[in-house]
Amino acid sequence: MRGDSTRASALEHLLRRDRLIVATGLLVTTALAWRSLLRSAADMSAMQAMGMPAMRAWTLPDLAALLSMWSVMMVAMMLPSAAPVILLTVGTYRRRGGPDAKVATTLFVAGYLASWFAFSAVAALSQFGLHRAALLSPGMATTSVAVSGILLLAAGVYQFSPIKAACLSHCRSPIGHLAAEWREGFSGAFVMGARHGLFCVGCCWALMVLLFVAGVMNLFWVAAIAALVLVEKVAGAGLLVGRIAGALLAGWGAVLLVTGVG
Repeated sequence: MRGDSTRASALEHLLRRDRLIVATGLLVTTALAWRSLLRSAADMSAMQAMGMPAMRAWTLPDLAALLSMWSVMMVAMMLPSAAPVILLTVGTYRRRGGPDAKVATTLFVAGYLASWFAFSAVAALSQFGLHRAALLSPGMATTSVAVSGILLLAAGVYQFSPIKAACLSHCRSPIGHLAAEWREGFSGAFVMGARHGLFCVGCCWALMVLLFVAGVMNLFWVAAIAALVLVEKVAGAGLLVGRIAGALLAGWGAVLLVTGVG
């Protein structure tokens, strides 16, 4: 009995240590991502203040910069809301005695972010296309009231859709995700993370698209959307809050489309 108690105590010590290491890593990574966003926003403001041309034709290096910007933004916005499932994953690996818990969890996070990097590629290409069509302001917000209204209305309606509900239910139940999707080995950890990330993309993509309405580097909106995503996923009233936000967004979009005034 004493041996079992000692092993249990050692396991709990390892669990606490692993969770602390992973939580610290998530916190540092998120902070660095936000720091990068703040610097990018400051650089953009400085360029506009100096009167530098913001509406020149973009090139492939510009597209690569857009992809980098969107990727960093997704890290800053999505890692906090993914923390519960990530910490649960490291604990599960440690209890199962499989591959190194921290390495497997790192691969889980990499898979999760890979799904958001794929979304970032689509968003960057969309932004590139809007710029070429002369539909973006120097602040990288759409200049079309109609486009803004459609995006707001679509995002609001999507908050009530069955797809949104299914994806949000998945994201709010990390235990259910691990039970249904568990895979062994390092490759299994990456695949689990990627699949969880796809559900999160399905849950939140419409909210992210709203950055084209407010301005891609409008950090107030970036923070507000990140906070809404976090509340939706972890708060008890998250579903209600999301639907209230959906109603407000849909109403705003309808007003823009009817009045034609942004």
